[in-house]
Amino acid sequence: MSETRQKKRTICVFTGGRSDYGLLRPLMDEIKQDQNLRLKVLVSGMHLSAEFGWTYRQIEKDGFFIDQKVKIPLNPDVDKGMGKSIGVGIIRFVDALKELNPDILVVLGDRFEALAVAIAAMTLRIPIMHLYGGEASWGMMDEAMRHSITKMSVWHCTATEVYRNRVIQLGEHPRRVFNVGALGIDNIKKMKLLSKEDLEKALGVKFQKRNILVSYHPVTLEGNTAGTQFKNLLSVLEKLEDTFIVFTKSNADFGGRLINQMIDKYVSEHAKRSKVFVSMGQLNYLSTMKFVDAVVGNSSSGLIETPCFKIGTIDIGDRQKGRIAGQSVIHCSPTKASIKKVFEKLYSVDFQRALKRAPNLYGEGNAAGRIKKILKESSLKDIIKKEFYDIQGLE
Repeated sequence: MSETRQKKRTICVFTGGRSDYGLLRPLMDEIKQDQNLRLKVLVSGMHLSAEFGWTYRQIEKDGFFIDQKVKIPLNPDVDKGMGKSIGVGIIRFVDALKELNPDILVVLGDRFEALAVAIAAMTLRIPIMHLYGGEASWGMMDEAMRHSITKMSVWHCTATEVYRNRVIQLGEHPRRVFNVGALGIDNIKKMKLLSKEDLEKALGVKFQKRNILVSYHPVTLEGNTAGTQFKNLLSVLEKLEDTFIVFTKSNADFGGRLINQMIDKYVSEHAKRSKVFVSMGQLNYLSTMKFVDAVVGNSSSGLIETPCFKIGTIDIGDRQKGRIAGQSVIHCSPTKASIKKVFEKLYSVDFQRALKRAPNLYGEGNAAGRIKKILKESSLKDIIKKEFYDIQGLE
């Protein structure tokens, strides 16, 4: 092995599903293309499930070599399912990380798979860089998981200055916390999005006078509310005229399977005006945003990426409550009356006019380049020894 090769810093990027991979892809490209860095890819969770579309294949299609595939049980619709997934995940991630032996592990977000791999890395004394920390989602178990990963990590790249301040409030030193903006915007800036004709061909759809993209997930701290709340949304959608609806299926969360069953039933009964996808892929998903009037549901993409397209977001319920949202986002409760009312606002002249000048609060892109610079240049000497940073300056 040459001296140059020996000096390369090995960065392991973990991805557990379509949502975090879509955000991580521009960073993975940056790392892969840098001659002083070596990329290793650790894949788990929904990527390795037939139910969720075998999405690891998209990673390989995009030109990345998957160094380790770690299969964990995915049965979130029972009380003990998530706990078992985390426990099994920790055991298997320890073995995978020991073999990969990276200098740094990159983890994004707040899902249970991310928590499990972070615990494994911490016990192996592998430094963790956490992306998208400091955010809030008060209706989700993800809230506690996100902050737990923050405390196990040594570097933090946040999407806004408010989130950076929250991470510091958790006791992380300001010199290790960086506001880099949102990675999702990098995709919008760098990808050559599809034309309407090419997108319709790729999706097998024909857009109508009005079009919406629906991405809805359970609110995991509310118990069994998913079915009732999603039924309210479907009731309103059914009464929309001249409207084509593109659905993306829910993730592996408690209540997600019920939502997916309801989507399948709705689409089978309204085949001429709707279509469902287990996973659209980042190119198709972002391209669809170009040609719809709004993103509807409770996905974080409605708050972060959607504003770039100068279209509206209808954010339903408490799943994203606590996250920063711009003027293009309309919040509502998950009742029929409230959802119906915000659709009326969406198509109002005043709101449509305001959309054209609504800024995106999550940056202007190039987050991946900023993150890579930190990964490449940060010293690893004694990096896992952390002091608690007290914002009051107490000794």
